[in-house]
Amino acid sequence: MDDTLDSPDALDSFQLLPGAADSPVILHVPHSSRYVPASLRDGIVLDDAGLERELDHITDAHTAELAAAVAEAADVTPWRFVNRLSRLVIDPERFPDEREEMLAVGMGAVYTRTTHRAPLRPADVDPRPLIDRYFHPYAQAMTAAVADRLAATGRAVVVDVHSYPTARLPYELHGDGPRPPVCVGTDSFHTPPELVALAEKAFAGLGGVGIDSPFSGAYVPLRFYEREPRVAALMVEIRRDTYMTEPGGPAGPGLARLAAALTALVDAVSTFDAVST
Repeated sequence: MDDTLDSPDALDSFQLLPGAADSPVILHVPHSSRYVPASLRDGIVLDDAGLERELDHITDAHTAELAAAVAEAADVTPWRFVNRLSRLVIDPERFPDEREEMLAVGMGAVYTRTTHRAPLRPADVDPRPLIDRYFHPYAQAMTAAVADRLAATGRAVVVDVHSYPTARLPYELHGDGPRPPVCVGTDSFHTPPELVALAEKAFAGLGGVGIDSPFSGAYVPLRFYEREPRVAALMVEIRRDTYMTEPGGPAGPGLARLAAALTALVDAVSTFDAVST
């Protein structure tokens, strides 16, 4: 990560990488970075070794690389929205208020607990400065990116790119169910059945696709959430043993297979409009 982010401006903490003018697809990569600016390090109570271990567990490693490979290979280049900071700074996919169920385990928009429920920040930390500095600008920029795709193509499809560990971690609230090689997360309003079917077809050769287990839901900016049916969304959760050494090791040959499958999904979505069917 560029050292210029050591005291990052909010607008430098994420990156919108343009795709084709006629692509409705935004690959959203919120959890790929391990970068915690030195200026924010003192707010985390873990020692350096503990912080590295936590980053191993919490980071969706190599997902930005995966999205880049898809953008290179796709027939119609998707747009990419990439978080350049670790989710230990802020998690842009949480609700920033009491609506967030992960507050129960200290993992709202600003985490106070680790994946193993140990202290990460002081329990009485005020999350508002980090939310104001990073969360709200990120949300505004993602909203603008979706609005731009709507204006340009008449629709937008947000495909969240995530990964998850083979074994359940203590922070998971709903980790009792199956842990397939690929989990597809859906939203009852924003994920039409046709989009799920395209995902199941694209990932069929990877050893199994599950729906909403162990993680469910799909990210949609709040301006459009349950209001705009032309915004479709799908979460793709990839089990880490299929493409990397866990918990935080290098990628393996599985990454190329995943890139091919995700490219097939992007290509299919780019030419299929569930809104008009």
